[in-house]
Amino acid sequence: MTEPRAGRPGLPAGLLDTEAIRKDFPILDRVVHDGTRLVYLDNAASSQKPRQVLDAMNTYYERHHANVHRGVHVLAEEATELYEGARDKVAAFINAPSRDEVIFTKNASESLNLVANMLGWADEPYRVDSGTEIVITEMEHHSNIVPWQLLAQRTGAQLKWFGLTDEGRLDLSNIDQIITERTKIVSFVLVSNILGTHNPVREIVRRAHEVGALVLIDASQAVPHATLDVQDLGADFVAFTGHKMCGPTGIGVLWGRQELLEDLPPFLGGGEMIETVSMHSSTYAPAPHKFEAGTPPIAQAVGLGAAVDYLSGIGMDRIAAHEHALTEYALARLAEVPDLRIIGPRTAEDRGAAISFTLGDIHPHDVGQVLDERGIAVRVGHHCARPVCLRYGIPATTRASFYLYTSPAEVDALIEGLEYVRGFFG
Repeated sequence: MTEPRAGRPGLPAGLLDTEAIRKDFPILDRVVHDGTRLVYLDNAASSQKPRQVLDAMNTYYERHHANVHRGVHVLAEEATELYEGARDKVAAFINAPSRDEVIFTKNASESLNLVANMLGWADEPYRVDSGTEIVITEMEHHSNIVPWQLLAQRTGAQLKWFGLTDEGRLDLSNIDQIITERTKIVSFVLVSNILGTHNPVREIVRRAHEVGALVLIDASQAVPHATLDVQDLGADFVAFTGHKMCGPTGIGVLWGRQELLEDLPPFLGGGEMIETVSMHSSTYAPAPHKFEAGTPPIAQAVGLGAAVDYLSGIGMDRIAAHEHALTEYALARLAEVPDLRIIGPRTAEDRGAAISFTLGDIHPHDVGQVLDERGIAVRVGHHCARPVCLRYGIPATTRASFYLYTSPAEVDALIEGLEYVRGFFG
């Protein structure tokens, strides 16, 4: 890969030293197929992991592994300290008022399902049942659609949603008709994984709280890329996952307001989440343990804590500035490609670093396969957001998504790859 060629759009300020950062990521040195250097542009699906995260997890298994909370021996105490230390790191990272508001799950999908099930079993005033409404949006990941469909089917609640504009933004023109006095929960994505759209949180939260509804935000595509302050967001719950933010798979987070976690019932039953158990009834431990039944993802939590340390060391504001500059550059370069249609916002303002597009009549799967032969890893399909593809009348898209280690030269490699794809298919 080379630096941007003469005559191409210039690079805006704010880029990180990707050459130095990439040294922390062993997988980025890989060559694939016939010796082509890997160009990894599938970060919205899962980011790569730095040595610091891999080393932290290996050290845990080699030196400290035991089950947490229940043991009094040295390994159990060390494992518990590492696991709960990761909770402290995550709480500080998102500016949670209390560490006890941070619940570890196995991914964002489980976090979203956790809230849906809590509300289905809750007492008033939180209970979702017939005569109440659930509000989502047309741009949601399936993980924030299917749980609410299941809850609506089970309870008789009405499922409603905000539509999309032609530019890939939420259509909030009818917000007062969508969010009403019957609405119990409004659940929406902060940054779309397919469109890249950054949604207007304050307007939605204001209207939801005005009618007494709770707000759940899926921040899976936001937390890895910029500073996220749960207190500033104003939502009641925030869900995200570890593997998109340099952490391992198998670990997710649900943040919730303390008073809600105290009032709402648990989703999973078993060990660790109890206070007392008899053959007739049980009482539950305080949050967060009330929602963490069974042996938790200990090593994964340790890895997530290391990922938080790594990202914090670089600085989330610097990462956000880098991705904004790179997205601006990529949008300008993609505009040069004939027959390429961006699905979503066409400017870098109020959008994330995931860009979906179609290329003439070439099927996205064919685009992805030919790019892969050149060592360029992108995502193809509907990205678990099929309603978006239906809205824009397309079968699927190709998606390139960037992260802190993505360089302008890799964007150039993508553009050259797309030019090759066009030639390949005539």
